[in-house]
Amino acid sequence: MKKTTQILKQRPKLSLGDLILAVSSCTKSTKETVATVADLFASGRVRVQNNGRFIRARVC
Repeated sequence: MKKTTQILKQRPKLSLGDLILAVSSCTKSTKETVATVADLFASGRVRVQNNGRFIRARVC
């Protein structure tokens, strides 16, 4: 059997505004948009990067 290696491509760098626009295009209200973005941060599915370091986004 051949060993295969997976080549990981660098993910595009998107801004917080890009995330909000993508979520708001699928939601019905601004409250739902805010709740969804907050859930994405809280669950760890979305991470924030600052100068190459990942930082924790606190949702209050």
